[in-house]
Amino acid sequence: MLRSLDIDVRIFPVPMEMADALPFPTDRTNASYDPDAAHRFWQVLINADRLLKKFRARFLGKSSPSHFWWGGCDIACTRFSGRPAPRYAGHVPNCPDYVMLEGYSHECISAGWWPGMAGGPVSDAAFYAYSYPEPPGCDTAPIRPDGAYYHTEMREWILPYDAVRSAADPDRAVLDFLESTYAAAADRAKWDRAALERSADWRPPPSAAE
Repeated sequence: MLRSLDIDVRIFPVPMEMADALPFPTDRTNASYDPDAAHRFWQVLINADRLLKKFRARFLGKSSPSHFWWGGCDIACTRFSGRPAPRYAGHVPNCPDYVMLEGYSHECISAGWWPGMAGGPVSDAAFYAYSYPEPPGCDTAPIRPDGAYYHTEMREWILPYDAVRSAADPDRAVLDFLESTYAAAADRAKWDRAALERSADWRPPPSAAE
């Protein structure tokens, strides 16, 4: 269909950001499909997207839209201070280093929802947040809500999805997590929050809230 519109697209049919990089055309191992699980996954993404958009609306600086990363299968929103960051020294499996160097060229605080990874440091679904570069003190910073914690190996804040599902007010639990982790990182990194954020009494116009 794209070629019929004279759009030439090359697709690289290999998984990214994970150790198992078996090309999709030859993958006969990961062929199962659970319609109920797929539908529930979609519903989680819809609601995470709704809350990330609400969180993003209070930030005046440069920020990414709420977007889905097909490599890690997470949905995220990233805020930027506007200041350049140290050269990124990490490496992500089966992802070119130039991608990460560009992605982390400037200071950022990112948050989102991730389905977890079997056998990884966090195996179950969770909301997460982190700062790059990470200022000192993030590991001991107070954050909300109850059940959220700092993961020393991942160097990220984690809010288990089960804690959100069992909360009396799931939306409030997620927004508290997003706001408190952002504030913890931004304050310790000395971001100019007065210039980057809307006032505490700001409310979106009715058309934007619909």
